[in-house]
Amino acid sequence: MTSVDTLVPAIREPSPVKGWLAVLAVTLGIFALMTSELLPVGLLTPIGSALEVSEGTAGLMVTVPGLVAAISAPLVTVATGHIDRRIVLAVLIGLVGAANLASAFATSFEVVLIARFLIGISVGGFWSLAGGIALRLVPEKHVPRATAVIFGGVETASVLGVPTGTFIGDLSGWRTAFAAVGILGLVSLACMVFLMPKVPAEQTIGFADLPKVLKGNAGLRAGIAMTFLVITGHFVAYTFVRPILQDDGIDDSMIGTLLLTFGVAGICGNFIAGALVAKRLRQTVVGISVVLTLAMVLLVLVGNSAFTAGAILILWGLSYGAVPVTFQTWILDAAPDATEAASSLYVSTFNLSIALGALFGGLAVDGLTTTSVLWIGAALAAVTLFVVGRARRSASPQDRATVL
Repeated sequence: MTSVDTLVPAIREPSPVKGWLAVLAVTLGIFALMTSELLPVGLLTPIGSALEVSEGTAGLMVTVPGLVAAISAPLVTVATGHIDRRIVLAVLIGLVGAANLASAFATSFEVVLIARFLIGISVGGFWSLAGGIALRLVPEKHVPRATAVIFGGVETASVLGVPTGTFIGDLSGWRTAFAAVGILGLVSLACMVFLMPKVPAEQTIGFADLPKVLKGNAGLRAGIAMTFLVITGHFVAYTFVRPILQDDGIDDSMIGTLLLTFGVAGICGNFIAGALVAKRLRQTVVGISVVLTLAMVLLVLVGNSAFTAGAILILWGLSYGAVPVTFQTWILDAAPDATEAASSLYVSTFNLSIALGALFGGLAVDGLTTTSVLWIGAALAAVTLFVVGRARRSASPQDRATVL
């Protein structure tokens, strides 16, 4: 990779206390960000009714930010290459707050979609920078745990943020829910400003550098490929887990509880992986692939009661919850001298895979059977094992002892 190094003063070893306060500020930002991205899932019907659009059209509120995030991750990273990372993160999370408040007062669906477009920019940019920010905030020995805490915000948004937002929407209206998340974004902005230290930009990269990062780095290419396979496989199937459970005869009143169980397991998986990845990175990736494949296959083959479905969803949640911190660590270890460029490619792949997984899953459900998505998801997760094996064989002896 060709890059122009920005001369910045050497940063002293971060203070553990101040560093962890900064980590918590970033975690709150990730929580607000992901809650914003996923909030419309529980509010499609009331928003569609209020703004006179169909539920299918209202679904664009989820699709648009996902696609925009895939594009904005590398764009924001390159465009802000000279700017202090604290300033960039603060602006992006402030944009989330403003966009949600705009949605709360919107009088047309077009205004809401513009706001969702802005949220997509924030998701891609914030995540690509925040993924590796722990390296700059806490002492080296705390980096794996701090990274797990930051990505715990993703899982916590699914378990607490979105259900709470949906509850507020049911109780006081969808506009109140968007306003609440908007205020949360502004609170996150304040925490970012007051708790984060200055984090000067270390490198300046251009768009031409992004493909060069991939071209010269087999470990990074493997990480991107694994991300695409696992995330696409997960969302091909998980997007339609509700109708799958309904087809098994599980009562609607139990499905919310089962999905909450999945989310709690995801939080546990995130922190378990955070404890393992420093010394067992390759084995953790293998474990994710195996357990994810097993869970999807079992959900097809086992005659599910609420109890067995819950047990399988715990397995699924543990494995998927381990994905963000594990794959982010793989990416950072594979490209230690180009962390932001590599992270932007990872975040772009992650969000594109979410959109493609839901799209292909919908085609499979309509054209084949509902359970076909489980077989497709399991196959994609299983192929990850071959990518891990190939990456290990092609790595240098030193890389085998560290990254792989």
